[in-house]
Amino acid sequence: MTKKVLLVGESWVSSATHYKGFDQFGSVTFHLGAEPLVKALEGSEYELTYMPAHEAVEKFPFDMDGLDAYDAIILSDIGANSLLLPPAVWLHSKTVPNRLKLIKAWVEKGGGLLMVGGYFSFQGIDGKARWRRTAVEDVLPVTCLPYDDRVEIPEGATAVITNADHPTVTGMRGEWPLLLGVNEVEVRDRADVEVVARLPEDQGGHPLLVTGRFGKGRSVAWTSDIGPHWLSPAFCEWEGYGRLWKNILGWLSADR
Repeated sequence: MTKKVLLVGESWVSSATHYKGFDQFGSVTFHLGAEPLVKALEGSEYELTYMPAHEAVEKFPFDMDGLDAYDAIILSDIGANSLLLPPAVWLHSKTVPNRLKLIKAWVEKGGGLLMVGGYFSFQGIDGKARWRRTAVEDVLPVTCLPYDDRVEIPEGATAVITNADHPTVTGMRGEWPLLLGVNEVEVRDRADVEVVARLPEDQGGHPLLVTGRFGKGRSVAWTSDIGPHWLSPAFCEWEGYGRLWKNILGWLSADR
């Protein structure tokens, strides 16, 4: 049975100025950050719709019927403002449905939400991702810090699996490849919340993979990246990479 997954975010535009003696010129490039995930899910039971960040501002659903088309939604490296401030609000001062509250209601009635780490996930760089104290945070098995939550690990860190029997890590015995960073979060103190993996204690012991339930739905926090830079090339090329995401999506959508 095919499960439909919506990936929101994981794109950016870079503008550079090049100086060559007296002269200078500019260039603009567009980047997609989830190619490893797209490749890993090809030919699987998960049908992935990739909605880049700039498209999500207007195209992310404004009603429940739009969300009900999916079994799982992934928010990855996209700030809350992108869903709170579509042009109708930002440019024309019109009212529109609050899509963060819509996501909360969708999970509460049985949807599966995954937030993946990054510079604009959880609270993010300089605190600008701004998911703290939102309806989406209510759904997550973790809470966001009120400030820049990045934990940069240039030396690399290896995940410590704290619950090897959890379905999200089924068949993933042995040492995982290196991670280069995570978003720091706080785990909710609830019976339904499980910390499946974390960083080593000598590198802070920060939660890496946390699962939970909200109403009739499920949620997962993966506090590292979906690809480079926080995931090393070895991690993205690892045979366990695809299995990890398929396991997570399988657990998220188990009730659908």
